[in-house]
Amino acid sequence: MKLLFDHNLSPALVRWLAPEFPGSTHVADEGLDKATDDEIWKFAKDHDLAIVTKDADYSDLSTVRGFPPKVVWLQIGNCTNRQVETLLRTHLAALEAFETDTKLGVMALY
Repeated sequence: MKLLFDHNLSPALVRWLAPEFPGSTHVADEGLDKATDDEIWKFAKDHDLAIVTKDADYSDLSTVRGFPPKVVWLQIGNCTNRQVETLLRTHLAALEAFETDTKLGVMALY
């Protein structure tokens, strides 16, 4: 699964999680650091990326528009970057299953 990390997450996550999620990127690395949610949505869809965010807006977009792109919604409040890294690694198998699930567009992680 290739991930697109949203504004509200550290660009360092791309490097830290590269072994588990090769081909992932951050919005800032793609020149999307000032982009709207719609622009990020289109980029993710066009590049076969799942959006990783703490923002409920992408879950709402998925409800209205369907998927792709898929959305990984991190519902963990204030936390360190390392806690985000650990959360994604801990749920690696579930994320791999989510990637191929044809019925689900949003996966919430706690």
